[in-house]
Amino acid sequence: MQTFSTGKLAQAASVNIETLRYYERRGLLPEPPRRSSGYRRYPPESVARLRFIKGAQELGFTLEEIKDLLTLRVDETATKRDVRARAQHKVKQIEEKIRALQSIHDALNDLIDQCSGEGPTCDCPILEAMENQEFLTA
Repeated sequence: MQTFSTGKLAQAASVNIETLRYYERRGLLPEPPRRSSGYRRYPPESVARLRFIKGAQELGFTLEEIKDLLTLRVDETATKRDVRARAQHKVKQIEEKIRALQSIHDALNDLIDQCSGEGPTCDCPILEAMENQEFLTA
């Protein structure tokens, strides 16, 4: 069976070594057996696991959520419905973030409209609104 050193695994999964070690510390990647020399030797499935973690991160899942998904993968009682529910929950979270970002976008555009861009910063409506947090009610 082919195994990977830490560096080769990181390279194969397109992550850096510190990321790999961090995932180990967080419990996302099981600590591999060590050779008699003390060097770690990762099994081939570690590449797929790291790619899964990175793919889930790209979809917006947190490391805790990814840990949960990884647990579902090996839980014989888990179903596709369980995974689907987590994906649906993530979509709701993303939609909330989009609404919050749209609100920030609108507030910032309102502040930009209030600022002529001319004159000293001592009476800049954008800076004043930030100081007074006036945009929070916008």
